Amino acid sequence: MGDSMSNNKYRAPYRALLLGAGLIVGGLSGIAVDRAGAADADVILKRSGDNCAADPNCFNRLHPDVPPVAHATPGQTILFETRNAGDLDLDSASLSPRPGTPPAGGVVHPLSGPVYIDGAKAGDVLAVELLDVHPGPYGYTSLIPIGLIADRFPGVNFAAIWKLTDKFAETPKVPGVRIPYAAFPGVLTVLPGKKELATALAREKALAEAGGAVRLPDTNGALPAALCGEGAPLAARCLRTIPPREHGGNTDIRYYKRGVTVYLPCQIDGCGLAVGDVHYAQGDAEVSGTAIEMDSTIIARVSILKDRPAMQRGPHFSGASELLDIPSRHFYAVTGFPWKRPGEVPPDMAYLNSPKVAPLVNLSKDITLAARNALLEMIDYMVATRGLSREQAYLIASVAVDLRIAQLVDAPNVGVIAVLPTDIFSGR
Repeated sequence: MGDSMSNNKYRAPYRALLLGAGLIVGGLSGIAVDRAGAADADVILKRSGDNCAADPNCFNRLHPDVPPVAHATPGQTILFETRNAGDLDLDSASLSPRPGTPPAGGVVHPLSGPVYIDGAKAGDVLAVELLDVHPGPYGYTSLIPIGLIADRFPGVNFAAIWKLTDKFAETPKVPGVRIPYAAFPGVLTVLPGKKELATALAREKALAEAGGAVRLPDTNGALPAALCGEGAPLAARCLRTIPPREHGGNTDIRYYKRGVTVYLPCQIDGCGLAVGDVHYAQGDAEVSGTAIEMDSTIIARVSILKDRPAMQRGPHFSGASELLDIPSRHFYAVTGFPWKRPGEVPPDMAYLNSPKVAPLVNLSKDITLAARNALLEMIDYMVATRGLSREQAYLIASVAVDLRIAQLVDAPNVGVIAVLPTDIFSGR
């Protein structure tokens, strides 16, 4: 359906191009696929058109009625050609919307799919084995308002374009830094069921009414437009892709790498598998709000698991333990605890409007405040020892620094560590 093509219809010319040229370039952004496994994919969702709105295999809102664009059977491999999180044109000098793309906030995240998994029923578990992730030629990182410490960078407009290879990424915005290839999909999802959709809409509406940070349904750039756009019948019930939920979604778990299997709860018949927001590399926490965002090609194999325990709180995943390691022979780490200045109200607590918060300088077991402090300490360290500006250090933290929980029991001061892989500074 659409531009997705079955093995019989597309594999032969795809293989011929690979053999004749040594690679295949797909779509406008020049994604290069140079591994033989791509030629053997059973189902291929090819990217087409200038942007997601012009691509029949692309959508950016979640609802159980979003129609599938392809079918796959258990055991088959699926190739997804994906667009970067902002659906932006990327080259060595610019960071701009693709032709005809609506304002950036409404197009996040363009997803490839959905794919109907034949034989899958609501209540099953879908196992998605990630076989490979091929980077596009360029990626981007920017400091955006949802970042963990965006309040410390008010009005800052700082972004980097990265040149990508299958080994490392480099940018002239932070010379002397190489970020190792560690690609993964930020969004791996199935479609929500009707009951789960209603639950998510109700709880997010209540949070918005209380002043919490949340993105409610909106029609700006919404796709599929016939279901979720302006005047469409389901416009008020199409979920944004910003937060992860029980069905998966924008988890931004950097361990979803090649060789990992992700388990998603099917909430509708056929599951509705989709992929997007692929990152070339990311530190645990994605602290600036973006990783190294890129166009990509992903190859995955699917299977259905019956009679599994209900997955009620989010995805599971498994793989070889070495995939959890940092990509560096050496590291430097700092710590953070839940302390603040007197009179300060941390941004994420402001909506609670509690008179108790401001006067305190120590909050009890507040892991977010501890994480903020660990990140600020690491930025101070990189500025002092690596010659970076604060903007450069914040950007590097988002793509390379891991925030990890040290402990959650030593009240009041739970602990977070920030781990910097120091081998990335080989050019400094």
